[in-house]
Amino acid sequence: MTSNPMRILRHDSPRFRFQLKSLNRSAEAAPEVAATVSNIIAEVRGRGDAAVLEYTAKFGGPALKPAGMRVTAAEFQEADTSTSDEVKAALHLAHKNVRDFARRGLRKDWHMKNRQGVRVGESFHPFGRVGIYVPGGNAPLVSTAIMTVTLAATAGVPEIVVATPADSAGKVHPPLLHALQLAGATEVYRIGGAQAITALAYGTKTIAPVVKIFGPGNAYVVEAKRQVFGAVAIDLLPGPSEIMVIADQTADPACLAADLLAQAEHGHGSVVFVTDSETILTGIQTELKRQMAEALRGEHLAHVVEDGLFLVLVAQLGDAVAIANDFAPEHVAVVAENEDELARGIRTAGAIFLGHWSPVAGGDFVAGPSHELPTGGSGKSFSGLTVDQFQRRTSTVCFDRKSLKKSLGAIQTISAVEGLDRHGASAAIRITSKQNE
Repeated sequence: MTSNPMRILRHDSPRFRFQLKSLNRSAEAAPEVAATVSNIIAEVRGRGDAAVLEYTAKFGGPALKPAGMRVTAAEFQEADTSTSDEVKAALHLAHKNVRDFARRGLRKDWHMKNRQGVRVGESFHPFGRVGIYVPGGNAPLVSTAIMTVTLAATAGVPEIVVATPADSAGKVHPPLLHALQLAGATEVYRIGGAQAITALAYGTKTIAPVVKIFGPGNAYVVEAKRQVFGAVAIDLLPGPSEIMVIADQTADPACLAADLLAQAEHGHGSVVFVTDSETILTGIQTELKRQMAEALRGEHLAHVVEDGLFLVLVAQLGDAVAIANDFAPEHVAVVAENEDELARGIRTAGAIFLGHWSPVAGGDFVAGPSHELPTGGSGKSFSGLTVDQFQRRTSTVCFDRKSLKKSLGAIQTISAVEGLDRHGASAAIRITSKQNE
């Protein structure tokens, strides 16, 4: 890091507004990624299991036969036995919090009468079969299992199908299997990548298709979700992890640097720090260097910081709100004397963490809201994963003679405007029909 100074954007620079634009990033896949994914989708659609297994082996996964893709009951039992009590306790705590939070977000059926007396309303039902991608391999994300599968189970989805990569020997990390079983997965397949997303979307001889796909993944997984949209529904397109920390002179640079590095552990995402204090800005630089030197993955963190870290000095902390809304970060941490007021102005973040005692890792792992959040600026139009995304909505309409008669004039008028006379006639005939008298 000494040969590559941290990038600092200062409000008093004549290039400040131009430099802020460099924070924005595109959520679109690179052309070569899109082309590779397109080929994989075509192969899996055409050759099913055979293509899934070929790509799994090609990209460093195990050599499997179709019957070996699904995790067995014996493997779940073995995982339960080999997972420590300490890990189980942490996972159970997280699961309960996520489940309790999700229960509050479930949509409930409702009905009302409109101005003409028509009974209208909405009914909500869980999807019948969903697919959830959980990243695995070298870094099995047990928290993602809890933060996605739990929501599906809470919504009442009867078939929850998980795809997660295995290691080269075909083994799925035992704590991940324990988390998946705890959260409510009904089928688990040891496959990953774009081939897994395609199998979930279109089905193979071994894997029945789902109706909606959820979960984060690498660039190829996210691009596959984008390309199968339409054949199935998807939740959102979460990419590399992001954090923006907004702080004033009351903050502790050591804690803020720890938050920044925690998100940098996920890989090449965006790490942005905004302050109105020169002292805090200096402190952050010192702490980042110190903590990276102590970290187990210090070299990895140094590369992420070099590529994705921006330190921004603003004239006043209120300016940070406008920067946050334009950037639309996955996570925003606000540590300041007026943190509540600042947070109220932030409208595009995936999640907001308030105050000195709220590490983003607490939200990632145990707090309750799902940590699957929009990235790449998509927070301007997408929200994070919520339980109601596992429910489909059906509207209901029930006229009686009186309410139809009150509505008839408007129906006929709109019918005439659109040149669809049978629409109006289909309503009028019910009023004049003797059978309905």
